[in-house]
Amino acid sequence: MREMRGIGASPGGAAGPVYRLAPPPALPPLAETVDPDAEKTAVRAAVLAVAADLTRRADTTVDATAADVLRAQVMMVQDETLVDAADIAIDGGADAPHAITDVLAEHRAAFVAAGGYLAERVSDLDDLRDRLVAACLGMPMPGVPNPGHPYLLIARDLAPADTAGLEPGLVLGLVTAEGGPTSHTAILARTLGIPAVVRCAGILDLADGELARLDGTTGVVVAGVSAQTVTDVNADRLAEIERRTRSQGPGQTADGHRIALLANIGSARDLTGEVEGVGLFRTELLYLDRSDPPSHEEQVAAYRDVFAALPGRKVVVRTLDAGADKPLPFLRLAEEPNPALGIRGLRIARQTPSVLGTQLAAIAAAAAATDADVWVMAPMVATATEAAAFTESCREHGLPTAGVMIEVPAAALRAGQVLDHADFLSIGTNDLSQYTFAADRMCGDLADLLDPWQPALIALLATCAAAGVEAGKPVGVCGESAADPDFALVLAGLGITSLSMAPRSIPAVRESLAAHTLDECRRIAEAALAAPSPETARAAASGASREIPAQERSSGSSCSP
Repeated sequence: MREMRGIGASPGGAAGPVYRLAPPPALPPLAETVDPDAEKTAVRAAVLAVAADLTRRADTTVDATAADVLRAQVMMVQDETLVDAADIAIDGGADAPHAITDVLAEHRAAFVAAGGYLAERVSDLDDLRDRLVAACLGMPMPGVPNPGHPYLLIARDLAPADTAGLEPGLVLGLVTAEGGPTSHTAILARTLGIPAVVRCAGILDLADGELARLDGTTGVVVAGVSAQTVTDVNADRLAEIERRTRSQGPGQTADGHRIALLANIGSARDLTGEVEGVGLFRTELLYLDRSDPPSHEEQVAAYRDVFAALPGRKVVVRTLDAGADKPLPFLRLAEEPNPALGIRGLRIARQTPSVLGTQLAAIAAAAAATDADVWVMAPMVATATEAAAFTESCREHGLPTAGVMIEVPAAALRAGQVLDHADFLSIGTNDLSQYTFAADRMCGDLADLLDPWQPALIALLATCAAAGVEAGKPVGVCGESAADPDFALVLAGLGITSLSMAPRSIPAVRESLAAHTLDECRRIAEAALAAPSPETARAAASGASREIPAQERSSGSSCSP
């Protein structure tokens, strides 16, 4: 057997034969003679064909997140600057396939240089290139294999159109050599409930049909496993899915201590099934891929759709989380040498305060028209002064509950002072890990530093939770670590009051919490906090859980929150 390690991107285990994504269409030699008008017509026909195909996929997928991602790709391929640039390349002697390839190569290089969000979108551009070239050549659109039986899908990376069309009953899990935990591949895999590992070096060395198993939580992939292992892993997975499907009710420990289990969403279409509420409503989907900001009326309508679907329940709205690493043309921000450390999130208000003002006014108007319990939080807050300014602005707009995201170590270290002004904290563990360990989330070689079980990260979480307890204010976690059933026990033990995740992850976390008392969670958290490494933290937490006497667990001994 051969063990490989990547980044766990979607929790769960799966096993089976591996099959790889079909290779993209090969670019033919450049035509010796080019009819510019015919080649320009071919480019436009390809754009129409690809846009129509992606639109069809968006309209037929049952998953709202996948539909949003596909529609964003439609906007990218229909961008007039793409066709205009291709026309210029054709006038310079290129045929349609080469013109498209050259133009998108320039965009790709710019995305890679920008880093952050745009660097994670290069696979989207590569997919559009392959689809457009295939259309120009009269070839079928690229797609995933269908060997006629369940399998593990492996690829260099997956495009949104590929991931959105995956059938969870056929594709048991997926592993990519590239990508990141916040790429579209990872987001859609979590939404579909498909275990996934990204940034796994060596995965493409496996031959089609070779048996392997993956752990989407730890990022471990083992090739060369036995047929019996495949049977056992998948039987365990099916039993777990069935058991968790039966799990109902609010999130709480075995002794009744409430831990709210909330959903992460991007629009009203993501609200599938019954949820306690929303812990992270990402609003940037309204803004991305636009040359003009969404109007006040458009924002009110989008927010009202979500609020109206959750009468009486909490909805935490994150204000615009974009900027240098998620560039918006209408912001007209200058290029920056390090976008991850630049003008993003709340910092946009330093240069264009009207964007935040319009958004807060729209959220307030939508909240006033519904019965939802609307909370608002700002991303990328670094100081108590910033927290004070944001909460004051929220109050001026008639929004009574205002908090901040903790993604910057400076804010975590001064969580108490931040809570002097904010009504609550919501910890984004993905960015907090990135900034704490100076490790880009897209760098697979640093995957170990991005592990939420890193004791230094757990210490920052403990600092925030303790500040919340002292202030008598809630502190939640909305990063992907909240979806880990084992890590959820640590978070509960630290004093975290709510966990927000992809809706499909909620049953597993609910079941894990229900099997432990709060005192047990505290002992598990203490063990993880005292460990010197992520591996020993996991082992210590697991050991602390096993050491809890059976009679203590069955008695459901309680303690005050």
